[in-house]
Parts: sequence; C-alpha cells; structure tokens
Amino acid sequence: MPSKSIDHAFTARTLTSAATDPTHAGALSFMRRRYTKNLNGAEAVVWGIPFDAAVSNRPGARFGPQAIRRASAIFDNDPQYPFQRDLFADLAVIDYGDCLLDYGNHQKTPATIEREAAKIIKSGAFLLSLGGDHFVTWPILKAHAAKHGPVALVQFDAHQDTWYDDGKRIDHGSFVGRAARDGVIDPSHSIQVGIRTHAPDDCGLKIVYGYEVEEMSAAEIAKQIIARTAGRPVYLTFDIDCLDPAFAPGTGTPVAGGPSSAKILSVLRHLTDLNIVGADVVEVAPAYDHADVTAIAGATIAMYYLGILAEKKARRS
Repeated sequence: MPSKSIDHAFTARTLTSAATDPTHAGALSFMRRRYTKNLNGAEAVVWGIPFDAAVSNRPGARFGPQAIRRASAIFDNDPQYPFQRDLFADLAVIDYGDCLLDYGNHQKTPATIEREAAKIIKSGAFLLSLGGDHFVTWPILKAHAAKHGPVALVQFDAHQDTWYDDGKRIDHGSFVGRAARDGVIDPSHSIQVGIRTHAPDDCGLKIVYGYEVEEMSAAEIAKQIIARTAGRPVYLTFDIDCLDPAFAPGTGTPVAGGPSSAKILSVLRHLTDLNIVGADVVEVAPAYDHADVTAIAGATIAMYYLGILAEKKARRS
C-alpha cells in the first residue's frame, strides 16, 4: 500500500495534501486536516466548541465536535460530491482543535470563545466552527462584527432564538435577539430558514417557515436568501434541528415538520455567490443519534461550506 497514508492529521507535510487514511482508522481531525494551532498559511480553520450549558432541553451537544469529526472521515480519498474536486488540492485548511473552556465558570465562556475566534479571524482565515449548542454563535458573531461591522445573518433553524434576555444569560434561545439589539447583525438583511416554532418578536429578520420550505424549491429558497442579504458580509449558522428529526434525531430540541437533508444541501449548493465570511454547525448531540445520521448531516454541511470556498478560489485563479 505505498500510496496510502495513516494519521494524516499529524503526518501531513503540507496543508493542501490529500489524505488516504482508511475510513475506519487514523486520527479523526475534520476531514483529516492537519491538527495545529499554527495559523500561518491557513485559508480556512475548523474549530470545535464543546459547550452545551446553555440548552433549554436535552444536553449533549458538547460532544458534537467529536461526532462531526468522526463522521467526516467518510469524505476521504475521493473528489468530494457535488464539487467534483479534491477540496484541499489548493485550499489550505487546518483543524485548530477545540476551545478550552472552564466547565465550572460558565460566565467566562463568552469572552473565551470571542477572544479565540477573534485571533483566528485576525489571521485572515475563514472560521468554520463546530458546536456545541447555539449559544456559541453569539460570541463568534461578535468577533466577526468587530471586523466586518453588522453582518447579515443566514440562520437555518427550527427556532427563532429571539427570546428576550438581560444581556447576561447563557442561553441558546436568545442570541439572535441580543445580536439584533446590540447591532451585531443587520436584521434588515438577515433571514431565518426552516422556522417551526413561535417567539414573541422577530426582531426584524425575514422568516421562511417550515411549511414554506416544504412548498418551495431549493432554488427558490436560495433566491430569497441571496436577495435578502444583498451582497453584505454573511455569517451562516446552521442549527442541525433545522432538519426534520427523521434526518437529524441527534439534537437537543427536535421539531417535526422540517426539511430533508437533501433539500437543504441543495439550498447550500445554490449559495456559491453569497459573501460568506464565517459559518458554523451547531446542536449535534450524538447521545440521541442513530447510526451517526445527525453527525453525518452535520459533517456534510460543514464540508459544503469548504466546498463553496474551494470553488470560489478556483474561479479567482
């Protein structure tokens, strides 16, 4: 087996090298990217945030980054569908590992996440974060807004997350409302897709409800997203409970009536021209998963983000 590698996450000599580890073996970084805290030369950084102390229902999303990394091993070796390319032939991607958090002092969590996110963003790399519950998006948004100004939020979710709080709560159901009130996002150019619950306030964001997603084509949904964001810098956050529990059972607050993974992946495929400056996948809770169904969906969404980046770079070359 002269052409095979093992533990590519540690043995890779360059950031753009392909991995050929056996799917069932080897170090489980995200898509076998090199594990390193060295940001030099990295164009995209995958970063885990194992935090779930903000959940209102079932905990367990702290294990999400591990599960997504494990599931991502299935993407090795072949050109990644539907991008028809080795995503890492020219795109330098690293796995930055996880954010170190003090489990006994949650009030320090937001600042810890924001500080480390800001460091990665300052390097010029695209930050792809793996949650963790949806609260982690709040400090990440702040770090992006510090660079870009108020960003357009594109949120795939079953929940609006606009419940009021006092600005101090550690709560995964209020970060969007807080971001709108504090000027971290621009509500007039932000959109939520797949919503299947009600909250007291939409905070000015456009909502595409679950039943509307069911009745629209992927291209029509993408057209609304592109029109709403209007070329602004976009932060794309994907709560895995956007998907119907049939396609994502492993999450803390599942809501029936959602779209399939196939449909939402088709929506993402139409967003190649969106000005995405950062992204995340959150709320994967593997303890409630079956056969890694949810983890595979989360890993695929994250891979699509990188696929969009790889295509954009190829077009610029």
